[in-house]
Amino acid sequence: MSVKIRLQRHGKKGKPFYHIVVADARASRDGKFIEKIGTYNPITNPAVIELNVDAAVKWLGNGAQPTDTARAILSYKGVLYKRHLQGGVAKGAFDQAEADKKFAAWLEEKEQKVVGKKDGLAKSKEDAKKAALEAEAKVNQDRLAAAQKLVDDAKAEADAKIAEAKAAEEAANAPVVEEAAPEVTEEPTAEAEGTEETQA
Repeated sequence: MSVKIRLQRHGKKGKPFYHIVVADARASRDGKFIEKIGTYNPITNPAVIELNVDAAVKWLGNGAQPTDTARAILSYKGVLYKRHLQGGVAKGAFDQAEADKKFAAWLEEKEQKVVGKKDGLAKSKEDAKKAALEAEAKVNQDRLAAAQKLVDDAKAEADAKIAEAKAAEEAANAPVVEEAAPEVTEEPTAEAEGTEETQA
């Protein structure tokens, strides 16, 4: 019987959640399994993996074959490294205490990387939010400036119309000064001279 370490899908559509199981290779993907050794949630960033490392090492030692995705998960959680260290203990290269010490140091380093990634993601999210707020504030300022310009233009136009209307009204109400006709001094004509002579 071929035994595999693989993922069993759960969760609703678009939001998968996986169980990491040891199962017969002939069983269906979500069917019967021998043992559940962990869970895997790919939705979060970074992904949340809970795994029984000792059980995984035991099953690998018994000949269980992980699928590609399961192998990546086991490597990420340090199962393959722990199995490698167990091989060194079996060969007498170092004792169990030394192996445990190396594995603890590896776990601590891995945890620091995960924490660093979380901090980096939080910082990038905060920076993106800050940039978005600054961009929004700039757009709002531009809109206010444009609105103020329209108000100023409308006010200037209204003032010009009012001034024009006042000028027209003043021109209409101004008293009309008629120019005096120039006095014409006519020279006495010959008839007038004749009458003057007859009178004399």
